Amino acid sequence: MKRDLRICFIGDSFVNGTGDETTLGWTGRISAQLERDREGLEVTHYNLGIRRNTSEDILKRWREESSQRLEGDFEKLLVFSFGVNDTVIENGNQRVSKPRCLKNAHAILSSAASESRVLMIGPPPIADSEQNTRIRDLDASLALLCQSISVPYLSVVSELIDDPIWMQEVASNDGAHPRSAGYTRLASFISAWEEWDGY
Repeated sequence: MKRDLRICFIGDSFVNGTGDETTLGWTGRISAQLERDREGLEVTHYNLGIRRNTSEDILKRWREESSQRLEGDFEKLLVFSFGVNDTVIENGNQRVSKPRCLKNAHAILSSAASESRVLMIGPPPIADSEQNTRIRDLDASLALLCQSISVPYLSVVSELIDDPIWMQEVASNDGAHPRSAGYTRLASFISAWEEWDGY
């Protein structure tokens, strides 16, 4: 009998896979690889990434959207990734302050972890050095938050800033999102993570 695993990937445009001409993004790639690598595992993958979503937006929608997809007797996994949009400067202000983002993340992740297995992927870098400084700062704080509530967290910002494929594709595309090769690189980092690989 096959294992029935249903995964909700919840977050922003990077979860959505915006910019990927294959439309797979990192979520489609790691889900497909997981099913290929695990004999007897059937993966149902729900992409709940929405462009421009901040932690505020995700706080409002994650429970309703995931509960509709994860109702039943099967293995469940919630994978969250957000933060880049929170660090965007609009009209002279950051869209969501770091303290507010951390408060939102705590509410989301602690609640989700009480109901299901939860993983968190940190925000990736873009082609803007000033924003990347804010992303790195938020990433470090999110890592500490996740540690405090026992939610596994994977930081990807340093790996990707040093990755020429990711950074070149982001710069040559829209300044924020890579194309398929960049998402393939991100997927490879996540697939090698022990918390994912051990699933």
